[in-house]
Amino acid sequence: MDKMKILLTAINAKYIHSNLAVYSLRAYAKEYRDFIEIKEFTINQRSEYILQEIYKIKPDVLCFSCYIWNYAYVREIAAEFHKLVPNVPVWVGGPEVSYEIAGTFMENPAFYGVMIGEGEAVFSELAGHYIRGEQTEDLRKLRGIAYRNGGYGTEEIQITGEREPLDLNTIPFCYEDMEEFKNRIIYYESSRGCPYRCSYCLSSVEKSLRFRDIKLVKEELAFFIEKEVPQVKFVDRTFNCSHVHAMEIWKFIKEKDRGITNFHFEIAGDLLTEEELELLSSLRPGLVQLEIGVQSTNEKTLKEIRRNMSLEDIREKVKRIQKPGNIHEHLDLIAGLPYEGYESFAKSFRDIYRLKPDQLQLGFLKVLKGSYMFEKKEEYGMIYRSQPPYEVLETKWLSYGEMLSIKLVEEMLEVYYNSGQFQVTMKCLDVVYQDSFCFFLKLGKFYERKGYLSMNHSRIRRCEILLEFLGEDKKVSLDLIEQSLLFDLYYRENLKSRPKWAAPLSVRSGIIKKYCKNGKLSHIEPFFYRFPGKEAKTIKELPRRLEEEIYVLFEYEKRDALDHQAKITEIEKEELQ
Repeated sequence: MDKMKILLTAINAKYIHSNLAVYSLRAYAKEYRDFIEIKEFTINQRSEYILQEIYKIKPDVLCFSCYIWNYAYVREIAAEFHKLVPNVPVWVGGPEVSYEIAGTFMENPAFYGVMIGEGEAVFSELAGHYIRGEQTEDLRKLRGIAYRNGGYGTEEIQITGEREPLDLNTIPFCYEDMEEFKNRIIYYESSRGCPYRCSYCLSSVEKSLRFRDIKLVKEELAFFIEKEVPQVKFVDRTFNCSHVHAMEIWKFIKEKDRGITNFHFEIAGDLLTEEELELLSSLRPGLVQLEIGVQSTNEKTLKEIRRNMSLEDIREKVKRIQKPGNIHEHLDLIAGLPYEGYESFAKSFRDIYRLKPDQLQLGFLKVLKGSYMFEKKEEYGMIYRSQPPYEVLETKWLSYGEMLSIKLVEEMLEVYYNSGQFQVTMKCLDVVYQDSFCFFLKLGKFYERKGYLSMNHSRIRRCEILLEFLGEDKKVSLDLIEQSLLFDLYYRENLKSRPKWAAPLSVRSGIIKKYCKNGKLSHIEPFFYRFPGKEAKTIKELPRRLEEEIYVLFEYEKRDALDHQAKITEIEKEELQ
């Protein structure tokens, strides 16, 4: 007789992502490891393919890790699987199913049970229950679950008692075999819970803030560094909520750094201390990446969402982080928050854009079950999508039409700013279009009018569309922008073919031979403008056209550690003789 097989299934947003939850569950249930299999998919794969692959494994118990980005897939696949194998129980867990339990069962006849909240101990006991072949009534002894008391087809739901929060030190390290994670982002957790009580976030309902022992954390981070993992993303909700904990980890990764691994942290900018800022300024460029949630600069909004912080303090800390030029910095905004109307949001956008983060991540409020925002949805006049990701469509302060305009801004921001592919050009355009929100909106409406929004565009095509827009708008010299775009293109890569607006390359073969000794890994290009370097986040006036061309060498073997752009060197005129 074949042994019992329990399948933990993850459906990730992208292939490069990994699912920490399922690996953590299996690691905790170590005594049953031989009975547990993990299978990861992505939402880019057809649901039919995922169903086939799960069916071929022939699990005796099927478990899904549920989030807003994969819930539609889970529901569909679970329903089809249940038709095919009606006797196999389907269990689900994760933030998407841990609240509104009754509704979850009512909407999903294929779900047999729900693991509520923190899952490691629950799953371990559940695995033991099935492996030992215990009776259904024995499930009552397991705390932290809900299940169909009479089996499939019954409406009676049994919810067992709550579990105490887990000691994080009891969770084994789940990354011993790095072959499973080759070329993927590693997610790591050194704490659970959050000191903030932001009304839109499920971390606000955590009962306690807990930390993994720093000795364990150091051992595990040393493992990642030794294995030369490209990126480790901490999933701690507010990493620097404990000054001592944050400093210990930042000091450790600085000391053990091998020049390869990048660590991503979500932090509260206003909590940064002078000691932390000094340490951060001393790190290798590219060692650390910071994400700071600002969400809004409307003080009434911040108060309502229970996000108490000093905006002036945030601005100062952001600038301090940027000054050494060694940290990739993300700032976050959320559209659709209470008391944030269209003009207020536009102001929040301008305020944060003016700080010039490496990325300005513009998100849209999601009304999550279990959050305080969910409870206040009627008072706020929130209309939101009925299906995941439950994104707000309209509020008392923001109409759907205005939300669509913000969506246009977000799309253009992603292409022309967050991509990092138009750094020089955007510095020039910021001089001409001083209202950043209006610029991106105007550009987005141009895309919309021309029918370009629904198409996939190459990078050169994005340049052509921008030139078309600027030619129609007539606010800046196209000669300047044509050359800045050419500079941006070569900044990122040695082009296989030149864009049609660029003049044929006229560099003497002797110069090319002298400076481009490594072939395709370097390029020389003449320009009539001297463009700003990386040290200048902004410029006060546009570059002036020079009487004679200057020559710029792009070296692709010597890329910047933060933005991966080529090293650039202006070749002195005397050297060209």
